[in-house]
Amino acid sequence: MRQTNETSAPAQQLTADEVAARHKTAGKAATKGAVYAEFVDMFDIYLPTVILTPAMVFFRPPNLDPGMDAILTSLIFATTLIGRPIGAAIFGHMADSLGRRKTTILSVSGFGIITLLIALVPGYETIGVGSYWILIALRFLDGICLGGGYTGALPLAMEYSPKEKRGLLGGVVLAGFPLAYIVINLIGLASFNIFKVGDVHSSYVQWGWRIPFIIGALVAGALALYYTKSVSESEIWKVSESKSKGSPLREVMRGQNLKNFLQVFLMMTGFWLTQNIVTLFIPSAVLPKTLGLTGTQLTTTLLIAYACLIGSYIAAGLIAQKIGRRRFFMILGVLIAVVGSALMVTLMNSKGQSWGLITVLVCAFSILVTAPWGAVLPYITERFHTGVRASGFGLGFSVSVVIPSFYAFFLTGLQSFLSAAAAAATILVIGGILGSIGAAIGPETKDVDFTTD
Repeated sequence: MRQTNETSAPAQQLTADEVAARHKTAGKAATKGAVYAEFVDMFDIYLPTVILTPAMVFFRPPNLDPGMDAILTSLIFATTLIGRPIGAAIFGHMADSLGRRKTTILSVSGFGIITLLIALVPGYETIGVGSYWILIALRFLDGICLGGGYTGALPLAMEYSPKEKRGLLGGVVLAGFPLAYIVINLIGLASFNIFKVGDVHSSYVQWGWRIPFIIGALVAGALALYYTKSVSESEIWKVSESKSKGSPLREVMRGQNLKNFLQVFLMMTGFWLTQNIVTLFIPSAVLPKTLGLTGTQLTTTLLIAYACLIGSYIAAGLIAQKIGRRRFFMILGVLIAVVGSALMVTLMNSKGQSWGLITVLVCAFSILVTAPWGAVLPYITERFHTGVRASGFGLGFSVSVVIPSFYAFFLTGLQSFLSAAAAAATILVIGGILGSIGAAIGPETKDVDFTTD
C-alpha cells in the first residue's frame, strides 16, 4: 500500500494554476449539467399539458361529463407537482448525505425510465379505467424523481460558482424552463401536423402522443449519461465540516434551518401563486376562452412570450446580483401586486383588440410576473449551509408549490363574488405581497461564502 501511495503521489502534486484550471473545468461541466437538468425537468413536467391534452380520450371513459373530464385532466399535472416535494425530501437527504452527483444520476435515471413507461401505457379500450389510474400513478412517481433531479444538480452547480457570478448562473439555469416550453410546443405542433388528431381511433390518440414521451425518456437518459461521464462531485460538499452526522432532513426542520425554511416557504408560495397565473391560467383560460384566440394565435403568442422569458430570466439574475436579491424580491413583489394586477385586468378586458396588442400585453405581463425566478436558485441555495443545502433547497422550492397548485379552486371561490378579471388580479396581489413579505423577513445573501459555512 505504501508503494502505491508513493508511486501515485507525484501525479497528485499539482500547481495552483493546474488546480484552478481543473476546478474551472469541473465548474463548467456542472453548470452545463444544471442548465440541461432544468430543461429536462421542465420538459417532462409540461409534456402532459401540451402533448396529452388532445389524447385524453385514450385514457378515460367515453361520454364523460365535461366538468369531470377537466378534473381528471388537471389531476395529471397536479399529481406530478404533489410528487415533487416528496422527491425533494427523499433525494435532498441523499444529496446531502451521499453527494450531489450520485443523487442526480439516480433521480434522472428514475424519471427517464418512468417517462418511457408512460409511453407504453395501454388505453381505456384495452384495460378500462385502470389506464387512467396507471397514468396518474406513473406521473406521481415521475414527480418524485423530478423533485430529486434538481436537489442535486442545481446546488452542485451553485457550489462551483464564484459568488459574484451566482446571479448570472441562476438566470441562465432557470432560462431552461421557457426553453423547454418552447421545444415542447414545437414538438407538439409537429406531432399535430404529422398525425391525425381526432377521436379515440385517430393516429395521434392511438400512438402519436407516445413519441414525445419517448423523446423525453431519451433526453433524460442523455442527462444521466452526461453526469456519469462529465460531472465531478461538489468539492465544497466533499470537504465541508458542516455535513450532517444525522439526518439532513431532520436538521432542516429544527433550529435556525427551520426558520430559514419557513421564510423561503412563505416567499416562494407567493411567487409560485403568481407564476401559475402565467404558466397555467393564461394559456388555458384567458387566451382561448376569454379572448377567443385561435389555436395558431394562442401557440404563437405563447412561443413569443416564452422566448422573451429566456432573456428576461438572465437579466433578472444579473439585476438581483447587482442590487441584492432581497431588495430585488421585495420590489418585484410590490410591482407584481400593483402593475401585474393592472396588466391582468387590462389583458382580460382586451377582447376585440388586435392580436398584436394582446401578444404585447402577454409578453409584458409574463416578463414582470416571472422575473423573481431569475434569482430564486442562488437565493435559496444561499439560505442553507452545505450540510443541508440540497434538502433545504429542494424543500423550499418544492413544498411551496403545493398550496399554489390549487390556484384554480381559489379563482373559482373568488369568482363567486368577483369578476373573473378581479379574481385573477386578487391572486396576483396576494402572491406579490406574500413574496415581498417573505423576502423582507429574510437577510441579503449575495455575499454568502460557501467555503466558510
